[in-house]
Amino acid sequence: MTELAHHERPIIVFDAMCILCSANAAFVLKHDRAGRFLLASMQGDVGASLYQRFGIDPTNPETLIVVLGDRVLRDSDAVLFIWTGLARPWNSLALFRIVPRWIRDPVYRWIARHRYKLFGKRQSCWIPAPEQALRIL
Repeated sequence: MTELAHHERPIIVFDAMCILCSANAAFVLKHDRAGRFLLASMQGDVGASLYQRFGIDPTNPETLIVVLGDRVLRDSDAVLFIWTGLARPWNSLALFRIVPRWIRDPVYRWIARHRYKLFGKRQSCWIPAPEQALRIL
């Protein structure tokens, strides 16, 4: 865990059973041309331990997180941080930062709570393409 706590690249922890979440993970891998982000699913040991480290139940999380060393971003702040790190034109989505957090976060949390109902749930965890495997923890 110490190695992960001081990892130099941001780690996105997501729900690999959620169709929306895994589609987002694939999108990040495709549009993060600089290879800035690493990903970990909450169903795996690394992702579950990171959720627990930041006080989130890995069996029932209602947010994805971005781990930055000893800090964590969650909810809409995490999404905005991810968008900022993507290649153009996708990084322009970070302009949503102008929407106040008190509006962004309730919308994010509502979608997160209803993600399986709205987008569906996989029968098994999403598996990245072999060439992307080095970016998955």
